[in-house]
Amino acid sequence: MQALLDFLPVIAFAVTYWVTKDFNTAILVIMAAVGIQVIVTFALTRTVPKMLLISAALVIVLGGISLLLKNDLVFKWKPTVLNWAFALVFLGSQFIGAKPIIQRIMEAVAKNEIQLIPAHWRTLNLMWAVFFTISGAANIYVAYNFEEAVWVNFKLFGLLGFTLVFMVLQAIWISKRVPEDQALISGAQANEDSDSDESKP
Repeated sequence: MQALLDFLPVIAFAVTYWVTKDFNTAILVIMAAVGIQVIVTFALTRTVPKMLLISAALVIVLGGISLLLKNDLVFKWKPTVLNWAFALVFLGSQFIGAKPIIQRIMEAVAKNEIQLIPAHWRTLNLMWAVFFTISGAANIYVAYNFEEAVWVNFKLFGLLGFTLVFMVLQAIWISKRVPEDQALISGAQANEDSDSDESKP
């Protein structure tokens, strides 16, 4: 349900543009859509994820500025700003905190079913930082070098397709490492338990 809600504003934006061929109208629609999305999400879950709040705020702020200045490039920067912000957060978590952010996210979502050694968690986290960096760069390249209609299609299909491909590759990468990593982690835990038992009087 939440995944559908997350995608609806982008669909509404693209459909509005395809029907009206008016970028400003499409911006107004997506601004309204993200506002409704936040309200519905709160009504259903009594909470609003920080990622959703940040994304909605960027849509409303950059959309508003774009309409006021009559400059569609301002709004087109939104995916780049968001992706590069995520890249910085993920990269920063490589050095700040006990665990990289991808480990915290996946442990919460998968209920600790995915076990990797620390080096592999850091590698996976860095992969996400690179993914966000490339996504942001690709978006702004298309925005500046192609027609408006091409960017709208890229926003809906290009970025989504790139994300799906990356997630499939990530799943394959994880699946190849989990069995060995779980064995290493289980062995280390067994050794700790053995040492603990031996230290007892």
